[in-house]
Amino acid sequence: MSETEVTTAPRPLLLADGRPAARAWSLDPALRHLNHGSFGAVPLVAQERQQELRGEMEGAPVVWFPELPRRLAATRVGLAAFLGADPGDLALVPNASAGVSVVYAGLERRGGGEIVVTDHGYGAVTMGAERLARRWGGRVRTARVPLDADEEQAYEAVMAEVGEATGLLVVDHITSATARRLPVERIGAEARRRGVPLLVDGAHAPGLIDSPLSGLPCDFWAGNLHKWGCAPRGTAALVARGPLRDGLYPLIDSWGAADPYPDRFDQQGTVDATGYLAAATALDFVDTTWGWPAARRYMDDLAGYAEQVVGAAIARLTGADAFVDVGMPVPGMRLVRLPDGLADSRVAADALRDRAAADLGVEAAFTSFGGVGYMRLSAHVYNTAEDYEYFAERCVPVLGEWARAARAQRDRTA
Repeated sequence: MSETEVTTAPRPLLLADGRPAARAWSLDPALRHLNHGSFGAVPLVAQERQQELRGEMEGAPVVWFPELPRRLAATRVGLAAFLGADPGDLALVPNASAGVSVVYAGLERRGGGEIVVTDHGYGAVTMGAERLARRWGGRVRTARVPLDADEEQAYEAVMAEVGEATGLLVVDHITSATARRLPVERIGAEARRRGVPLLVDGAHAPGLIDSPLSGLPCDFWAGNLHKWGCAPRGTAALVARGPLRDGLYPLIDSWGAADPYPDRFDQQGTVDATGYLAAATALDFVDTTWGWPAARRYMDDLAGYAEQVVGAAIARLTGADAFVDVGMPVPGMRLVRLPDGLADSRVAADALRDRAAADLGVEAAFTSFGGVGYMRLSAHVYNTAEDYEYFAERCVPVLGEWARAARAQRDRTA
C-alpha cells in the first residue's frame, strides 16, 4: 500500500443494544488493546459460561469428571463444524503448540529423518521439529520464503526442500511473525502425491479463515480457538487424518489411553476442561451478534485502515517507506516496518512489546523477520479506528525517540 492511498475508517461495530462492541469484553480501559492475535480476548458471556461450568465442577467433582468425556465428545461436534472438519478427526488440546507436540511425540522415523520447516515458522514449533530431528538422527531443512513471495513462489520455495529423505513437512497456515498465508492447499496436494506427511500449524486460522479445514489435504493440523475465535484461553483443536493418527496420544497418560483417537483425548484426569465446553459460547456470540462473515470484513477493513494511518505516521517520522509488501496477506492482520533500531531480533521485539505496555499503555505486537523489526497490526470486532489513530499520533513519535537512542547505542558499541 502506498502512502498516497486514502483508506476510509470503517464505522465501529455495535452491540444489539447500541453499545460499543468493546462493552462485551472485560478489557482494561486503561490500555489500548491492539494485539488480539497473540492471546485473544474472551467475551463476558464466555467468561460467565466458563464460571458456571467451574461451579458445576467444584460443586460435584465426583459427578463432573466421569461425565466429562461424554460432554467433550458432544462439544467436539460443534467445534468441528466451525472448522470444516470431521468430528471423528478432532481432538481437544490446550493450544496449537500442544497439538504439534502431540504429533512430534507420536511419529516414528520416516524417510531419511529430515524435517522441512520454513523461516516463517513459529519458534516453539521449529524448536520442537529440531528436537524430533535429533531423536530421529536426522536434520531440519529450512525453506526460505521471501516476505513478498506470491503463491507460486512460496510453493516452489517450500517444495524445493522436500526430497526422498523428508519424513515430515511443517508449514504455517498463517504465519505468526509475518502475518501472511502460505499455500497450504497446494503444498498439501503435492505432499500427499509424494507420500510425505504434512503438519499444518493453524494457530491463527480459526475465526480468520472460514472453515479452514475444508478442502485442506493434510495429515495433521493444529489451531487455536482462543485467538480470533475468542474462546477461553487454553482451547485448541488437533485434527488428524489417516493411519498415522493412530499413533497420537495425549502428552499426559490417563485412563482414556486405551480408547481410540480422538476419544482418548477426552479423559485427562483432573484437567480443567471448562474452556473447551465454553468455546461454543464465544463462537456463537460473534455469530449471533454480527455474523462471522461481517466480523471478518470489519476486522480486515480496520486492519487495512490501521496499516495506512500507522504506516504513514512512521514514514513521516523516518522519511523511509514503512509499508510492507506481504505476499498472500490475511484478513485482520497487517505489517508495518518499524524505525531502524527497533525489534531487530525476537528478544528485542519482545522487550519492545513489554516497554510499550508499561510506558505507552498499549498492548501491541512487535516481531522480527530477517533482522528487520515490524509492528504486527491485528484488529478484532472490539477495536475501532480511533485506537490506531491514537497510536499513530501519540505512540509513533515515542517509538522514533526509542529508535534513535537504540541506534546511538549501537554506534557506540560498534
